[in-house]
Formats: sequence, structure tokens, C-alpha cells
Amino acid sequence: MLKHSIVLFAGALPVMGSAPARAQDQFPDGPGMDILRTKCRTCHMADRVTKVAGRDVEGWQTLVTSMMNRGATVTEDEVPILVEYLATNWPVDRKLPVVNFTPLAPMASHARAEFTEWDVPTPAAQPHDPLAAADGSIWYTGQKANVLGRLDPKTGEIKEYRLKTPQAGPDGLAEDRDGNIWFTSNQTAQIGKLDPKTGNIVEYPIADPAARDPHTAALDQKGNLWFTIQRGNMIGRVTAATGDIKLHAVPTPNSLPDGLAVDSKGVPFYAASGVNKIASVDPATMAAHEWGLPNADARPRRLAIDGNTMVWYTDYARGYLGRLNPATSEVKEWASPGGTKSMPLAIAVVAGDVWYSESGIVPNSLVRFEPATERFQTWNIPSGGGVVQISVTKDGDLALAESSVNKIALVKITK
Repeated sequence: MLKHSIVLFAGALPVMGSAPARAQDQFPDGPGMDILRTKCRTCHMADRVTKVAGRDVEGWQTLVTSMMNRGATVTEDEVPILVEYLATNWPVDRKLPVVNFTPLAPMASHARAEFTEWDVPTPAAQPHDPLAAADGSIWYTGQKANVLGRLDPKTGEIKEYRLKTPQAGPDGLAEDRDGNIWFTSNQTAQIGKLDPKTGNIVEYPIADPAARDPHTAALDQKGNLWFTIQRGNMIGRVTAATGDIKLHAVPTPNSLPDGLAVDSKGVPFYAASGVNKIASVDPATMAAHEWGLPNADARPRRLAIDGNTMVWYTDYARGYLGRLNPATSEVKEWASPGGTKSMPLAIAVVAGDVWYSESGIVPNSLVRFEPATERFQTWNIPSGGGVVQISVTKDGDLALAESSVNKIALVKITK
């Protein structure tokens, strides 16, 4: 039975983006950890508790009350849980010098995120990539169920289309100008195209046995489909008019090409998740141009391109958000709010803001980054998420696929 739930997270939880993130992996386990991580961010990083002298229960109660008066969104029910957690883990005999902190400048704007979630019909389908289509529907790949699904957010109705080839492992999605839904078959080395009007599916087998795992997909302005091949270490292209597939090996061994996006000029970019590189692809020759990221341990997973052709990426291994300027090769990075083990994954750009998911956080977090002020907001995903991918709707909202909890979500964004 379809379950339809709406959760509204009002109130901003901003944190500073320029200092290293240390909070999540330093906090002891306990019922108050998540409250500290998500709610104590109105004026400072949540890890301030690790840097100051401890307090008794009364002292922490007074401090929490003062923070609430300044705008912290801790509820009355959460106060005793948080106070007990703080007093237990940072007691009065903790002798550290008290540090005076300067409050941060405010964000230019605070966003509100309203989550609506739907169960997908097939149990354990593990919806992987979402696709916000032009007609307002949300598509998803039911990776373990071998289906493509279509959700109508207005009615909650979901229709699933079973694929022709068994155990195809559908992964990436893209919509062409005729409304056809293209998909990659990660387990059977195929590219597919579904016509939603008829339900007809056309499959395009990849002949090269080394190209066994097509992954992320994106269409260019000519209607050609680009896709990454992870273990095969290739980039592929399907010419829409003919169905011809062309492959090109990427220059660095074991690059594991993952996330893919096409810029306004039709140039594909991909994240080399096996190494510390971002690359662009020449649309004519399919040759790759690589940029090495400053930190040798960086492992970018997904990327998005903004209106200024800046390439934003999530560094899954180190817990960072990064930005590459392809024109100058300049790279800038910000520590993700969830810490070094937050595992940032899916990413999108909406009206100049960068939105991404933290897959190492339980529950997963949805994060907003405001480039103008270099500040973050963060929300817990209501049902947990369990590895979240993102697509942007035509209205500038976010469609989410929540794999481990078997749900699709729509996040309405207002400021």
C-alpha cells in the first residue's frame, strides 16, 4: 500500500563552510548526538563543544536555553535529551580554556525544505537515480526490481514498466525532447529507451565486452546520450538518430568514471571517482581533458554545472564540497557539515545554490550551500534516505531517490 507522508523542516541550520568539518566523527554515540549535529548550528559549528570547558547539567541547560533564544531550533522535547547528552560527554571537570567565538555573518537567504515521500510499489526495488521529467512526473530506476517507475506527485500514482532483459540493473536516466526515457543497464551492458506513451522499450547492446557497466547518463543539446562506464574505464555516446554507440577509453587507469553532466555548450564533464580528477570530453573526438584535484586523497563522485560553467563536485572520500573553474583550473573546497565521514554523493545546482546529499550520515542529510556567503544549511531526510540521488524539477524543486528505504521524495524549496 502506498504511504504518503509530508514532513516540513522550517528554520535554518546554517554552519560555516570554510573551516574543516570535524563534528560527526568526534561525537560519541547517544540519543542527543543527532540533535547536536543538526540543531546547534545557528551561530557556530556543532563541534564547539569539543573545544571548551565542560559544564554540569544546570550549566548546559542554561547554555542551551540561551542558544534557543538566539534562534537554535531545538524543541522543548529535545532539550532534556540534549542537555543530558552534553553533560554526560562534556562534564564539569573537563578543563579547557574558554574561547570567545565571533558570531558568523548571516546567510543572504534561508531556505525552507518541505519533504513529501512515497513508497515505491515493488518491495526492495532500491530506486537508484531519479529523473524530474518535463511534464512534472518523477521517474526512477528500480535497480533490484528491473523496472522503471513513474510517479505523478499530484496524485501519488506510481506506474512501473518492466524491462525486457532480466536483471538489467537499470541505473542512470535521461529524458529526450520527445519525452522518451533513456536508461543505462548496469548489469547487462545495454542502453535502453522507453516510450511512455506506448510502453515500448528499445535496447541498444554495447558490443565491447570491456564496457560491461554503463552508469550515469546525460543528454546533450543535439539529443545524443552520453554515459560513463565505471569498471570499463570509458565514456560512451549513443547517437540518437541512428542508435550507434561509440566508446572511448579515458586516459587515467582505474579512473572509475561516475557522475556526468553536460554544460551549456554541449561539453560533457565527468567525475573520476577512482582517482582525484575531474575531466571534460571533446564532443567531436571524445578525448578527455583532465584536471587533477589538489588533494591526492580526493575521490569525486557526482558533479553539477552552474550558470557560470563552474563544475561543482562531491568529494566522497574526504567529506568535502568542491568547485572547479575549467577556464582557470582553479579549485576551491569546503568541508561538508557532516564531517570527514559524511560521504557527500548526489549534487545539483538550483538558482545558484548547490544542493547535495550526505550518504554517510544516519539519517542521510540534504545540504544547501550558498556560494555568496560560503554558508551551509542542512536537513535530515525524514525516512532516512539510505543513499540519496537528486534531480531538479522544472520548478526548481528537488526529486530524490531514497534507495535503502524504497522511497521517492519531492522536496519543495522556498525562501
